[in-house]
Amino acid sequence: CCAIVKHTTPCGLATGATPLEAYRKALACDPLSAFGSVISFTIPVDAETAEAVSSLFVECIVAPLFSDEALEILGRKKNLRVLQGTAVWRDSGLDYKRVRGGFLVQQRARTVTGMDAWTVVTKRQPSDEEKVNLDFAWRAVASVKSNAILIARDGATIGIGAGQMSRVDAAFLSVHKAKLAGHDTNGAVLGSDAFFPFRDGVDQAAEAGIAAIIQPGGSVKDEEVIAAADEHGMAMVFTGQRQFRH
Repeated sequence: CCAIVKHTTPCGLATGATPLEAYRKALACDPLSAFGSVISFTIPVDAETAEAVSSLFVECIVAPLFSDEALEILGRKKNLRVLQGTAVWRDSGLDYKRVRGGFLVQQRARTVTGMDAWTVVTKRQPSDEEKVNLDFAWRAVASVKSNAILIARDGATIGIGAGQMSRVDAAFLSVHKAKLAGHDTNGAVLGSDAFFPFRDGVDQAAEAGIAAIIQPGGSVKDEEVIAAADEHGMAMVFTGQRQFRH
């Protein structure tokens, strides 16, 4: 997996058979925003990946390991920080956020649930391919600032709407960003980190050709939202888990 992070939220996130494939898929989501970003990998970075990343202005690259050739290539870049290692998360159950004059202590978000906890609430069941992409979208949107809407296909984000004051604006932005980068949203899936308060976000997704949606559910308007998905022939999955990240 490769994540390209800008202002503490992903502007591209993807999986691939190699670090280079994951990087290229992540970069394709929003190459403009990737300028001056932090790039992280879950697997070792080789020379081929280092060459590709070197063509972009990057502030920092993080990976569990770098080959000697990769380090030599990255070492040619001025002011580039290269961090090697694996993060260790202490199991305190607490999360800390800075605020002006102090800090906020709150419970850490739960681990993202998998398919066994899902409930399909629409008449149409998601296809096997859609299930795989929905699983990716649900895990990926957990790292995006609320209100967050994320569009995914083939194990990669193709549009991200982050940090919006309304969910329908986040949905609009995700579609707008996807189309701006030249992606086809028809048949893609959409992940939402919290419930849809109204059907407008679903209608907007349908206009873009989104085939399936994953979201927590729990809105007083759930029936209206589900009806909208059925109306558009979409599949919708409830996870029962909110993923707000402020």
